[in-house]
Amino acid sequence: MASALRAALLGSSRDRSLPRLRLVAPPLCFAVAFAAYAVGVFSIAGGVIFVPFDAAALGVAVALGLAYRRDGLLFAWLTVYAALLGHSAVHYFLGLSGRPLAERAAAFLSPDGLVFLGVEALVFGTVAWLVGTLAAVAVERVRDRRESAGSTARGE
Repeated sequence: MASALRAALLGSSRDRSLPRLRLVAPPLCFAVAFAAYAVGVFSIAGGVIFVPFDAAALGVAVALGLAYRRDGLLFAWLTVYAALLGHSAVHYFLGLSGRPLAERAAAFLSPDGLVFLGVEALVFGTVAWLVGTLAAVAVERVRDRRESAGSTARGE
């Protein structure tokens, strides 16, 4: 049971060609989301934003890819959290430019905001991980069926 929980959280990736991808994905998602919002590639609709769509979509897309590679649920959560945090950093550090840096940093690091992003990351990351893992299982089964059908057709 402990090994199944460990595999779900940390992954059981059989593809070890890019083993560090799971470690690079969260900081890369943060940087991409931050830069995309900063230069205007991602847009902020205005008003009260509970879920920044572009950042969430970026995090979910990368988390889906990690889950398809059989990386763990923890990496899906961290990836989505990092993307959402990238939006938050733009909001606090670039959007509130009239305030002192210390005040902007304090607002960015406020526990209530970080916890709220964490809850969003848990929800979106879990859904992305489930979809990516199910897709990987489905593709594996189709490949296995094709291989077994090919071997029976050849008379093996």
